[in-house]
Amino acid sequence: MSFRRYVCIVMLGLVGLGAHAQSYDQLRDSLEVATDMLRKFPNNIGLRLKKASWNMLLEQWNYAKEEYDAVLKQEPNNVAALYYRAYVFEKLHRYKYAKKDYLDMLAIVPGNFNGMLGLALLHQKDMHYTEAMTLANQLVELYPDSAVAFAARGGMEAERNMLELAEYDYSEAIRLDPDNTDYIINRVDVRLRMGKKKEAREDLDKAVKAGIPRPALVEFYARCKE
Repeated sequence: MSFRRYVCIVMLGLVGLGAHAQSYDQLRDSLEVATDMLRKFPNNIGLRLKKASWNMLLEQWNYAKEEYDAVLKQEPNNVAALYYRAYVFEKLHRYKYAKKDYLDMLAIVPGNFNGMLGLALLHQKDMHYTEAMTLANQLVELYPDSAVAFAARGGMEAERNMLELAEYDYSEAIRLDPDNTDYIINRVDVRLRMGKKKEAREDLDKAVKAGIPRPALVEFYARCKE
């Protein structure tokens, strides 16, 4: 699974408002209502966080940043605002500011899984590979039962062509979360790159049994025959 996909999973999974299930028009309507409410209650932090989440889901990054700025002006240690603003800064390619927000968040809640994961992925994106891997290793040590931790580290290793390590980490992720087809497909790719066509084919068959339509995997099956 790519790093962008991991970040999106983390972010959307933590919005916690059900907004990601809404249609575009519903999101716009919700945003309009929240904007009107904020004119009446400008100091309502919960309302600002809700509005910011809808701004994010509509990819209105600068508007979301403004809301998180306003929250943090009132509550400098608001963990949710720091975390989500870090993500917004990433989308704006302002990595230095994203890193600071992640670090400020982790100073408040040391060892927080999502903060560490976000910072690790940011380091990887910013090509600070040593820092990224150090954090990924710490995540696995702190959260040995987390499939996400192993898969995230596997993704980093795969990007850096550390294929044996990546295969191991994806295998651990699959052991912890056997129904996650993303992990299976990523191990397929790693195994194909290693020349393990038989094992990759077995993974593909497993993915089909798990519900992925076989036509969606045609290219992978073709690579098994090359």
